[in-house]
Amino acid sequence: MKKTAVFPGSFDPITTGHEAIINRSTQLFDKVIIAIGENSTKKHMFDIEQRKRWIKQTFPENPNIEIQAYSGLTVDFCLKNKANFIVRGLRSSLDFEYEQAIALTNKELAPSIETVMLFTESKYSMVSSSIVRDIITNKGNAEQFLPKSIQID
Repeated sequence: MKKTAVFPGSFDPITTGHEAIINRSTQLFDKVIIAIGENSTKKHMFDIEQRKRWIKQTFPENPNIEIQAYSGLTVDFCLKNKANFIVRGLRSSLDFEYEQAIALTNKELAPSIETVMLFTESKYSMVSSSIVRDIITNKGNAEQFLPKSIQID
């Protein structure tokens, strides 16, 4: 049985922390779908096509990775794509509290889907898309927090 996992997020932009979790996920699952959530009520810094391009640039040669945009419930997206796992990265105990509530809710909605939580390496524990966006907005150098293939002007 092929093990397919979904790694959902906004990836606005993709960070080195995301990159590390995705790379580790490809060691655990046969296929990892990077699912870019579309939320019409949330203002994004980068449009969906730009985020897709950056993810493709970050993982150019990995046949186990697929990139899709979606809206709605993550569990519905998983069921539609025959994925039995959701991967989430944890940076801190605050992330755990938040992700635990979502994982328990998802389990009620779709009992066949398991959430797998991976702890980030300590060097990525402070990296988040919102912090990177703030650095970019204020004309700082965010290069160290972005995958090497990503250039932001």
